[in-house]
Amino acid sequence: MGELGPEAELRSLEVPAALHGERLDRVLAALVPEFSRSYLQQLVELGAVRVQGAPALKSSQRLKAGDGLQVELRPTPQTQAFRPEPMALDVVFEDAHLRVINKPAGLVVHPAPGNWSGTLLNGLLARDVQAGQLPRAGIVHRLDKDTSGLMVVARTRQAMDALVQRIAAREVSRQYLALGHRPWAGAPERLVQGAIGRDPRNRLRMAVVDLAQHPGKPAATGIELLQNCEQGCWVRCTLQTGRTHQIRVHMASLGHPLVADELYGGKPAAGLQRQALHAFRLAFEHPVTGQALEFRAPLPEDLRQALVDWGLSYNES
Repeated sequence: MGELGPEAELRSLEVPAALHGERLDRVLAALVPEFSRSYLQQLVELGAVRVQGAPALKSSQRLKAGDGLQVELRPTPQTQAFRPEPMALDVVFEDAHLRVINKPAGLVVHPAPGNWSGTLLNGLLARDVQAGQLPRAGIVHRLDKDTSGLMVVARTRQAMDALVQRIAAREVSRQYLALGHRPWAGAPERLVQGAIGRDPRNRLRMAVVDLAQHPGKPAATGIELLQNCEQGCWVRCTLQTGRTHQIRVHMASLGHPLVADELYGGKPAAGLQRQALHAFRLAFEHPVTGQALEFRAPLPEDLRQALVDWGLSYNES
């Protein structure tokens, strides 16, 4: 196994009779219950597990009662994900209970495979010692990596619980600006109601699904045309529910995928290389004081320039 790192721990174990014939990962999960099975599988892949003195070959190998195991409990990217990382954050409001942040495009909100560090959560942990005492560092809703705009983050458990309840009760107003392909046709305002679930043909995507045939959740988005042009449409979207990729999926379902949203059929255009979606307005009642709060985030420069390229304009007043 080599020399142990400063944060590694070496454990020696023996397979009990009750686990004779079981897979290695299941034995490890039973004997080291404080760690997840996926974490232990990662250790096997890293060569940090030995069976009878020899490196384990794979998590599925079967063990015998009395087999000796040595496990080097190393830090992995996943176990190190919830660490403070100082970063510049655009904070538009802050008090003892909550913080409102204007997230730039490109910043991942929460650690996940492929992005175990450099996330908003890491930045919050570095900025606020209280964040370490809260689930998900106080994050109560998310924006996709390439969506810019406003998010509210709790600083106390009281505020977090109240914000989660209000979002579920649709008492937090979230509005977005989006640039879609192809000119808008039909009524300038419409309510799109289409349940959203995993796309049965591509598990990496979400899709509008028939709940009688596929799992999903009801979803509703109000969409208002702001301006049209030959290349596409500039719209304002109001969430009535908060499903994964909801606006992106609903716009695509109407035949207006977001510019540069290649996952849902959009193409880079107007100088944009990221999906043309910006959370510009956030309004809610303060979960502790009851004060009515409303915030607006100005258009990022890439979206502003995209409008110019397509001959569109936006009045932020």
